[in-house]
Amino acid sequence: MSVQAFVDYLNLEKKYSGHTSKAYQKDILEFETFCREEYELKDLASADYSLIRSWIVALLAKKVTNRTVNRKIASLKAYYKFLTKTGSLQHNPLSRHKALKTPKKVEVPFSETEMDLLLKEIVFETGFEGTRDKLIIDLFYTTGVRRSELIELKLSDVDRHRNTIKVLGKRNKERIIPLLNATCELLELYLHERKTLEVIQDPKHVFLTSAGKKIYATLVYRIINSCLSQVSTKVKKSPHVLRHTFATHLLNKGADLNSVKELLGHASLASTQVYTHSSIAELQEIHSRSHPRNK
Repeated sequence: MSVQAFVDYLNLEKKYSGHTSKAYQKDILEFETFCREEYELKDLASADYSLIRSWIVALLAKKVTNRTVNRKIASLKAYYKFLTKTGSLQHNPLSRHKALKTPKKVEVPFSETEMDLLLKEIVFETGFEGTRDKLIIDLFYTTGVRRSELIELKLSDVDRHRNTIKVLGKRNKERIIPLLNATCELLELYLHERKTLEVIQDPKHVFLTSAGKKIYATLVYRIINSCLSQVSTKVKKSPHVLRHTFATHLLNKGADLNSVKELLGHASLASTQVYTHSSIAELQEIHSRSHPRNK
């Protein structure tokens, strides 16, 4: 069974994004090259666990991080699972593999003070770009959307009567997210500025470049990094940290974990629970400040 058949399976049946399926394909083809060059093995279905371990050792020798190795092996494991499912392989050689240990990744959210300063005190440039940049930050912080969801947001996804947006998340799962009144006002201002562009090459999408094309990932990251550098000294400033901030601040204010899960578009509560460490810290502070024994 070819690697391409597996990629088609990911795209058509699993509904993975093109970016995700290409990442799987790249990892598997890298292993295929290793097998061919080091062991003259052309059929991946013939590879056993000892050979896979040799690849892991070779990756680690090249200073590839444990996290990256785990990702590559996860791609390979999914491929072998596909082969067993389709009857091309009797046994998955990675069925009992244990992932390498990795340090826990803790992302520090922005504080409410930092976000208030950015959205209420910092002066953005007037005109299209300044309004767009402020709206992008506002949407990330008040809706928790992913970067890809914001980039792909279409005008038809915006319900200006109900003050909601419809986003297409992972595995083509749609969800409706409410907008705050302040966000709606900023959105209206942006859409007005959007009409002033000389050329609109992509009329369907909400967020455009000054040249009228759909906004792209590196520009979104650049906007976030540039704007947040004005109010924060935190090392990591990205759309994902804003998504993390959105979830943390909701939980800090007593939002139900299931509700936050739905807003974020998570498939399980386990994914949402990674955000609770910050809210626990907030609860500890409230507990310490409020309990009569702590006087």
